[in-house]
Amino acid sequence: MTSPPEASSGPIKTIQLEDKVIAITGANRGIGLGIADCCLSNGASKVYSIDIGDVGDDFNALSSRFPNQLFAIQADVTKEETIQAAVDKIVQESGAIHGMVCNAGRTKHKAALDFTTEEIEQLWSVNLYGSFYSARVAARTFIKLGVKGSIVFTASMASYRPNKRVPSAPYGASKAGIRNMVHTLAMEWAQYNIRVNSVSPGLVKTAMTYWVEQQPDWEQQLKYYGGIPRLAEVEELGGAYVYLLSDAASYTTSIDIPVNGVIGIC
Repeated sequence: MTSPPEASSGPIKTIQLEDKVIAITGANRGIGLGIADCCLSNGASKVYSIDIGDVGDDFNALSSRFPNQLFAIQADVTKEETIQAAVDKIVQESGAIHGMVCNAGRTKHKAALDFTTEEIEQLWSVNLYGSFYSARVAARTFIKLGVKGSIVFTASMASYRPNKRVPSAPYGASKAGIRNMVHTLAMEWAQYNIRVNSVSPGLVKTAMTYWVEQQPDWEQQLKYYGGIPRLAEVEELGGAYVYLLSDAASYTTSIDIPVNGVIGIC
């Protein structure tokens, strides 16, 4: 396998992932699978989904489009040792890893006074702890291999402001924590040539947001909030991730890219 061009050979002018091996947590479906599609469509050598669940028809369809390039490894992001085992397997099979997308997440919307301790812990264990563990495993591996790696977190527009229709204080707090984590990890790991950034999606059409377009006043909401009057397709997020994972972003670290269509509801 050819190693990606080093920054010392001059700035990279094209946004592509040629020869890169990318791991994405929670990519068996939804946003993660859309990111995988975009990575493969932009030249990634291999993409690995690190997910606790089983793959479905959408994953298999993408795998058939990119034979021998898309793989799934089962792991629980709340248990750092299972992420380490997954990344070790990726390196053993592919010889390297160049990017980690910390995407696995959970959501639950209800009034703050109604959340149980168990529900809060479930959200934070995946969204916060799981993201931190995934990033740390990736960073340790990049350092060990001498790779100028890129870590991209999936944050959320809920980290900036609440969803007025269905608020979730624990969810928003977990995603705000991710954005803060990005700044600190970027500062700590710059010495190792590791870049750390995030993407904040707005409302995206996935299995978790099926209810949004079913609201009886959805069309009225869109007129009121303005912006691009629809939900985003998962693939429309991919450009932000591809850029941040690519060598074209070699001087980009500690930032968040909102992908929200300027829509006022998030």
